[in-house]
Amino acid sequence: MKKRDLLISFLLLMGFSACNDNDSSGDDKDKGRELSAEWYTGGKLGTTFINVNTSSAYEQATPIVEEDAAMNAAFMRGESLFENNYIEGTDPGAPRTGLGPAFVRNSCIACHPGYGHGKRMDRYRANDFGNGYLLVVYDKDTDAYVPELTGMPQTKAIAPFLPPVDENGIKIEWLSYTDKYGNTFPDGETYQLIYPEVTIDPAYINTDPKPKNYDVRLEATIGIYGTGLLDAIHDDSLRLEYTRQQARGYCQGRIGKDITEADGTTHPGRFTYALSRGTLQNGPGANAIWNITSVTRSDRTKNYITGAWAKAMSQNLDIQAKLAKSEEEIYSELMSQNLEPEMSDDDYIDFMIWHRGLAVPAARNLDDEEVQKGKKVFNSIGCTACHRPSWITGPDNYTGDPMVAGKLPRYPYQTIWPYSDLLQHRLEMKNNIRTGWCRTTPLWGRGLSEQCTGAGDHLHDMRARNYIEAIMWHGGEAEKSVEKFRALSKTERDAVVKFLESI
Repeated sequence: MKKRDLLISFLLLMGFSACNDNDSSGDDKDKGRELSAEWYTGGKLGTTFINVNTSSAYEQATPIVEEDAAMNAAFMRGESLFENNYIEGTDPGAPRTGLGPAFVRNSCIACHPGYGHGKRMDRYRANDFGNGYLLVVYDKDTDAYVPELTGMPQTKAIAPFLPPVDENGIKIEWLSYTDKYGNTFPDGETYQLIYPEVTIDPAYINTDPKPKNYDVRLEATIGIYGTGLLDAIHDDSLRLEYTRQQARGYCQGRIGKDITEADGTTHPGRFTYALSRGTLQNGPGANAIWNITSVTRSDRTKNYITGAWAKAMSQNLDIQAKLAKSEEEIYSELMSQNLEPEMSDDDYIDFMIWHRGLAVPAARNLDDEEVQKGKKVFNSIGCTACHRPSWITGPDNYTGDPMVAGKLPRYPYQTIWPYSDLLQHRLEMKNNIRTGWCRTTPLWGRGLSEQCTGAGDHLHDMRARNYIEAIMWHGGEAEKSVEKFRALSKTERDAVVKFLESI
């Protein structure tokens, strides 16, 4: 079906009323209907109008990818790498081999159901589909990750090895929480709040030494659609936002040095809750396709493991007997920095074309009267102080990693609407995120989470089961806005939720 026909079908289905805006495209004007810039959440080059009312809304390619036959073919190949399992073995004739020796998941989609956020879970089992939880095991005194485990601790291993953390020793308990308002709005409407308490029995940690003085938190995977558009924002634009926020008294102490990445370039952080990644090419996906599965490639020729785990495995007499190797041989092989690549360069390039080529679903129902009312209220109570509505991308000329430079989709000078300042703030929640600082999650497309992932959970550990709970968990720098939200009528609160569901 032609794009023109798809867009007409979308407009008819959504019941658009005519709009007037000079930013509308000529193609839209030809149909007698004009869409303002906000409908194009990812800009004209990064927004999809295809299947926005289906479970595959997050899975579509950007227009710039669709219009390039070679790039679209690479996108489809990259998608298969995301969706299919990696398996044990090194047979060059078998697809997607090389899993392990220790790993977090055996596929990417296991953590990102429907390409969205992970679901809230009552237990930690890597093989439970939709469990996007990553364990965060950190020192209570320093907030640093414990050195005995990887930053994303693994709970699976290839026999005869034992997992660094045995899932049987992980306990997740969801506890009720009553806030200072008694979980009640001034008009009498009530809400419920819950939060996770996570523990790991040290007897189920297979490292030498075992970590001590540690605490555990959960972090859920983020939605991956539209990350290429965020990547296209110029570094200087991020720095200007840092300066603006700091002048307002926000983000104090969280504006530090640029991040030096694997390709040697430096950039301000924009990805992960911790703002630990500056570009997508060195960021979450590029890193995760290696460290989640521990599948090596030409620029990652080592296992994603720690010396403490390798030591425990190499000293295990059962493992020595089953492998018929000495302690020294096992340790040396596990810790080698020059392993054979298990993922080809071509596959990695296709994966990154897919990753950067994922579109953002178009906004829905923006001309609805209640949605418009909710937008005005959202703006008036100060939510946009952190959930910055729009950005303009830069020239988008990435010149870092030579393996992918010049081969990826580009989105120059697009107005995009992620509703995030891409900075960290303190929300002061019970059992807070590690360090207490969390990047503002982009809100675009989140209203489609239920239909795409089967769950509408929110926040870094998915503790909020709906928008109201998510808002009421906000404290710290957002507390003034929460106070204003509480003072709204129920009709106004519902309108804010309706607006959030539409963007």
